[in-house]
Amino acid sequence: MAQVTVTIDGKAYRMACDEGQEEHLVGLAQRFDRYVSHLKESFGEIGDQRLTVMAGIMVMDELSEMQKRLMGMESEIATLRKTRDEALSKADKNDSALTGALGGLAQRMETLAEKLAVKPAG
Repeated sequence: MAQVTVTIDGKAYRMACDEGQEEHLVGLAQRFDRYVSHLKESFGEIGDQRLTVMAGIMVMDELSEMQKRLMGMESEIATLRKTRDEALSKADKNDSALTGALGGLAQRMETLAEKLAVKPAG
């Protein structure tokens, strides 16, 4: 298990993570620190615990909004896939109908050509 030290609100925290996830964990901590810093700039020194709770709530609010957007996009993707599948099905039916019509037309043309053909006298 790997360990990294992250800094949030000027305080260092040693944390464990899976091998190869060190950079990801440091990046997450940096993002969270930006929330804490933003709140500290907005409200001043209101206590570490309160700042952390407020930053956590901001992160959860952002996560909730992203989940709503994701659900909307998944719904839109499902609708687009259904529309695509219906269009492909309709195109297949149209292709089949056209193929059938062309086959019938070709048969009629062959029959007509046979009737019009001049047979040699014998």
